[in-house]
Amino acid sequence: MKDKRVLIIDDQMDFGFLMEAFFAHKGSTVFLANSMSEGLRILQEEAPDFTFLDNNLPKGFGWSKAEFIQASYPQTQLILITAKEFSKTSSTFRMLYKPFLKDELRKMFP
Repeated sequence: MKDKRVLIIDDQMDFGFLMEAFFAHKGSTVFLANSMSEGLRILQEEAPDFTFLDNNLPKGFGWSKAEFIQASYPQTQLILITAKEFSKTSSTFRMLYKPFLKDELRKMFP
């Protein structure tokens, strides 16, 4: 993960700070956004390699922008985050379910 750019779009500041610490320790540059509009701005300006997108954001569902993000920013790998497990998930997106252990992140991002 060294020299990778990671964007975390999540309104829970503590979660963002924990993710930032994990990826910064691996040598990544981390950007935090607590709203969809801020996240889209950072996507355009910074072109991250990975984008973590929370579903439940204050002004709607983050996942409603998932297809737009994939089409508009193909350089980023999109990982959807949720606290609710869904029975039907798309094979198009990687999923990360809250709460998770650091070991799960280590497996995804060695």
